[in-house]
Amino acid sequence: MSQVFLLTMLAFSASQGFSAKIMNVLVENWESYKEECARNISRDPVFTVPACNRTFDKYACWPDGTPNTTVNVSCPWYLPWYDKVQTGFVSQRCGPDGEWVRKDNGEPWRDTTQCDRDDKEQELLGKKLKSFEIMYTVGYSVSLGALTLALGILIVFRKLHCMRNYIHMNLFVSFILRAMSILIKDMLFRSWVYGNKLHEDLKIPLWFNDEAEAGCRAAVVLMHYSVVSNYTWLLVEGIYLHNLLVITVFREKSYFNIYVCIGWGAPILFVVPWIVVKYMFENVQCWEQNVNMGFWWIIRSPIIFSILINFFIFIRIIQILVSKLRAHQMRYTDYKFRLAKSTLILIPLLGIHEVVLALVTDEHAKGTLRYVKLFYELLFNSFQGLLVAILYCFVNKEVQSELLKKWKRWKLGQIIEEEYRHTYSQTPHVKNGNSVPAPPASEKHKLVSSYQNGTGKTKNSLQAPTQNSQGSCSSMVTEQISLAEKMHCCEFPQENDESNF
Repeated sequence: MSQVFLLTMLAFSASQGFSAKIMNVLVENWESYKEECARNISRDPVFTVPACNRTFDKYACWPDGTPNTTVNVSCPWYLPWYDKVQTGFVSQRCGPDGEWVRKDNGEPWRDTTQCDRDDKEQELLGKKLKSFEIMYTVGYSVSLGALTLALGILIVFRKLHCMRNYIHMNLFVSFILRAMSILIKDMLFRSWVYGNKLHEDLKIPLWFNDEAEAGCRAAVVLMHYSVVSNYTWLLVEGIYLHNLLVITVFREKSYFNIYVCIGWGAPILFVVPWIVVKYMFENVQCWEQNVNMGFWWIIRSPIIFSILINFFIFIRIIQILVSKLRAHQMRYTDYKFRLAKSTLILIPLLGIHEVVLALVTDEHAKGTLRYVKLFYELLFNSFQGLLVAILYCFVNKEVQSELLKKWKRWKLGQIIEEEYRHTYSQTPHVKNGNSVPAPPASEKHKLVSSYQNGTGKTKNSLQAPTQNSQGSCSSMVTEQISLAEKMHCCEFPQENDESNF
């Protein structure tokens, strides 16, 4: 049961819409039951004969027990499933020595069979939540690796440095922060979740020290900031693509600072007020719960706003694509294929899949719909980073071209070095037992520069200053509609490269 409860917490908190009164209501009801038990214990008269002491064992409230008898009390009413077991009883044995019977490990023995939930129902729920947890953990882990590799590629190859790729880099960073924060939060949650026992099969997470509580809250705050910034950078991608297609004279560099303010600055305007209201009015446990859903709207509103704005941008871009494709007088089959391809590419890049359940709030998602919403969000949110890395980097023609050039230069260097060593092996000093010297670095560099680089062109021909080959940074969508001339990479001054990233 404890594993099921933990999986429930991890799965629902990984989704950004965790309604969640369940945990806090359970803890509050348990506290009320404990206080009620203390009042009853102090009010009832004390036994004058030897008896098992009245007590609250963190599960049920026990009256004094006569030796060699079994004491039965009603199932505690704080249990979330109390309406199904309210007629049941929990029993405990009072030993002949006037002490409650204990198990070998020293814990109180009790029979809670009548107060437990249906084992089959719990097993089914546990399997379902466990599969959700494995799914989003794998998704975020794979996305984290792919995004890190993609970010490294865009940073290392300076020819790929342009406005659009600077935006891609920031989007990758936001996805990386999102994946890391969720994985770290889960790790901390697992490390600190086990606190006071309410039941041998039901462990309620109570944060048992200030350090653990502060660390967990910091992880939750980082998670909320990274998630909101992830949506704002998706919004920036949509705005940039829209401006690229609509604005005739688009001066990219002048907009970059605005994009940075939207992507990294706007989330602060919402996360900070949320921290304040949580600290003042709902300062309990790890801040991962949302008892007052009004406070949760502080975080939820910028996310929904970004999703809806990107959806309208998506519709507008599709309209532009339709008009461009019609203007090219393409065949109907090619027209449909390119439009469908562009649409499918735009959906993960702009987060359009979020629109499907964006307006289905957690307060209204009950039963099967709640689990469908949870599965949908966890699946697409965890693997979205992988799709973005693939579409923006790994299948990008400019990236593939640079990687191919790098690979061919490396292979060419190996061939030249081998030929150089082979040439030296023909000289007389080899017969004297001397080792073959490696070619000097400067000479090797000259040889590599003078050779063809594997593309059928010399190094000088590779550096022809044509605008399209020097810094083209076309997106996959705009390539479909022959707008590559708008997508050239406007390189920023060298001294500003780090600050732009």
